[in-house]
Amino acid sequence: MISAEGTGKNIEKAIENALFELKASREDVDIKIINEGGLFKKAKVLVTISDDALPKYQKIDEIKKSASEEKQIEVKAKAKDVEIKKENTAQKQQVGLAETATKKRKATGEPKEDAKTETNVESVASVKEIEQGKVVDPKEFLEGFFKVLGKEVNIDDQEDEKYRHISVDGDDMGEIIGHRGEGYYAINRLLSIMNGKDNKKILLDIGSFREKRAQSLTELAKRTANKVAKTGRYMKLNPMTPAERRVIHTALAEDERVTTLSKGTEPHRYVIIFPKGEE
Repeated sequence: MISAEGTGKNIEKAIENALFELKASREDVDIKIINEGGLFKKAKVLVTISDDALPKYQKIDEIKKSASEEKQIEVKAKAKDVEIKKENTAQKQQVGLAETATKKRKATGEPKEDAKTETNVESVASVKEIEQGKVVDPKEFLEGFFKVLGKEVNIDDQEDEKYRHISVDGDDMGEIIGHRGEGYYAINRLLSIMNGKDNKKILLDIGSFREKRAQSLTELAKRTANKVAKTGRYMKLNPMTPAERRVIHTALAEDERVTTLSKGTEPHRYVIIFPKGEE
């Protein structure tokens, strides 16, 4: 049961405050008046999500928590990205010093003084290659990753004109994906960093999580569209990733009752579903 108490100078205000706390629409709740209030006493109500609307709000709550966890993963990934850039800068300096020492030695005919003072330039990975994702191939990374975990998996790697599709299947993928997909999102972020900006974007799926997530969002889109068509009022969904918002737009693209629109700025961009013609 999802409920909240609301207080206010009158019953309407108390209901409004409780609805605000629940982030719920009035047609989705049951209202119990605890105290009607009076001259020196505030009105008090108990607002509860109705049974028929409960699955929707439970799903929205899950999405909200998932988005919060994803944000934390993204922050950690960005910190790791900064660390990699620092390492790359250090490598550039090391390569530069080694090249200068080598050129000086060749020009003066000096013998190599000490193997520890000169770095073999060819043995140092090119920083540019690291940035372009050429040092570690995403598929090779996944193979090594799951090998270290002791898991036997099948990795399917295919490309089309726009994307590189990598799917991982195996036993007990749920513990890798995480309760709310936190493991999946972390691995996906790492692959994006390795892949670089110049290569095709990777669409990763582990244990059909991406497919199941898309199905869940499609069901959410259709339930919300039904509610919008019934009430004639728009509804705003929680912030989603670009890929998740695309699922919502696609699911309702041919629904003649409603239309969809993305608003806000990343990572808080969200989808609004309107009655057709009232956007």
